[in-house]
Amino acid sequence: MARAESELSDMSDEASLVFWAQATNITDETNAAAAEIGARATKLSVSLANESKKFNIDDLPPDLARKMTKLRGGITIPAPSTEGAAEELSKITTDLDAKYGTGTFNYKGKDMTLDELSTIIETSRDPEELKAVWEGWRTVSPAMKDEYARMVEIANEGAQELGYPSLDQMWLSNYDMAPEEMEAEVDRLWTQVEPLYKELHCYARTRLNAQYGDDVQPKTGPIRADLLGNMWAQDWSGIYDVVKTDTPGPSYNVTQRLLEKGYDPIKMVKTGEAFFTSLGFEPLPETFWERSMITRPEGKEVICHASAWDLDNKEDVRIKMCTEVNEEDFDTVHHELGHNFYQRAYKDQDLLYKDGANDGFHEAIGDFIGLSITPEYLKQIGLIDESEMPPADADTALLLNIALKKIAFLPFALTVDSWRWDVLSGKTAPADYNDAWWSQRLEMQGIVPPGPRPADAFDPGAKYHIPGNTPYLRYFLSYILQFQFHKAACEQAGWEGPLHRCSIYDNKEVGERFNAMLEMGASKPWPDALEAFTGTRDIDGSAIVEYFDPLMVYLKEQNEGQSCGWDEPASE
Repeated sequence: MARAESELSDMSDEASLVFWAQATNITDETNAAAAEIGARATKLSVSLANESKKFNIDDLPPDLARKMTKLRGGITIPAPSTEGAAEELSKITTDLDAKYGTGTFNYKGKDMTLDELSTIIETSRDPEELKAVWEGWRTVSPAMKDEYARMVEIANEGAQELGYPSLDQMWLSNYDMAPEEMEAEVDRLWTQVEPLYKELHCYARTRLNAQYGDDVQPKTGPIRADLLGNMWAQDWSGIYDVVKTDTPGPSYNVTQRLLEKGYDPIKMVKTGEAFFTSLGFEPLPETFWERSMITRPEGKEVICHASAWDLDNKEDVRIKMCTEVNEEDFDTVHHELGHNFYQRAYKDQDLLYKDGANDGFHEAIGDFIGLSITPEYLKQIGLIDESEMPPADADTALLLNIALKKIAFLPFALTVDSWRWDVLSGKTAPADYNDAWWSQRLEMQGIVPPGPRPADAFDPGAKYHIPGNTPYLRYFLSYILQFQFHKAACEQAGWEGPLHRCSIYDNKEVGERFNAMLEMGASKPWPDALEAFTGTRDIDGSAIVEYFDPLMVYLKEQNEGQSCGWDEPASE
């Protein structure tokens, strides 16, 4: 085990730099280098995982047993040890990544990137334009489909060689419980929050119908995906102006305030860092500022999808973002830095424990901090003044804005992986990829595409985490966990008001308990880490329900007399 951790550590140090170079400068050379190191890293992980099979985990002391389990289950896309498999797999994954990262669509004579197309989806209110741009981005993914199907074949062989029936079962084995128990947990959590989503869907549909009329968005049935202000209909905050409450919200606009106060991308990141240092964390190292990609570089193809990196498992933490000065990226900065501060907190753990307690924890940390970006916090950091503090009757509008991001996201997060689990288990064949995708999205989210999809469509590939092979259950878990963390932190801080007004900014006591959970990394089962901070061992959706309770009352009032749900077909 000591040898395995040492070899993996050396490989990680070498591979991280190559992957960073490729993500921040996509060229034929960096793609080739990433494919080569990816193949070597996969081979090493697979050979060590296979070697671990000579030990019976049940006979080992707990610490060694835990590490052996992590060694076997921790490879996202495993290759079998057959000749050439790792190289082929690595070439495919690099190629998929590059196809996504360099994808453009020519609209009105201009080759537009995903960023530019997304801005149109957020800001345009012309249904014809929305449809054209929405369909346009999805022209980048059909070219991925055959490679994706081949990758699934290879990775399943890899998972089977490691002793799992299929890759979906391998992914679901990483939660300190049996895969079927984890699936039952997910169903239980969704049951807790689904009523809130259904009310939000019903309310948004009514407002969209008022905006666009029956021909574009009928009053009943599913919602047209391109009308929701986001390329994947996973975050509906882009259409806040269309669905806003009858009662006024805050008088200020965060994006406007950031611009007026002279914020640039660096100042946004410095502000995010200051939140963590206010809780007692050490500032980020100088190398963070020297080496991060904080804005889109001139003259290079890059993967703009925001991410946080730890390149040496010690101090070389960085973020990669094409940061714009706006409210969304202000939130994103806090989220990405959450990863970096978590990475630093567990840097003294053994290599296999340098990770989140489960993958949902890693995603929840920064978002939990983001829940403290309240009007009170904005006042404390000088973005708004006392006279602009919203009154209590603005809370409904504030909560609706947050729900459009957080509640709208929950069924989308489940859809991505429920589709993928069926693909990985062989239940969905390549010929049915796209139909299965829309069938899941209709069932879970109540949304449909703006028109019939072409026979060769591969719409899942138009979402980064599919070609990028990022398991997505983590995001669903994180959206539940962040509210659970927030409630526990607010209780520790002695907060007595409504949860959505609580900010833990500058609270060193909360910071100390928070850090104790982060320092554990993955060294203990996740219920132990959860208990260290919240005092409970179960992930629980009751905090998110409590947080949005005032909004739920409002939505139910607004939806009275409406035909909610989407089981009946939309009228022609």
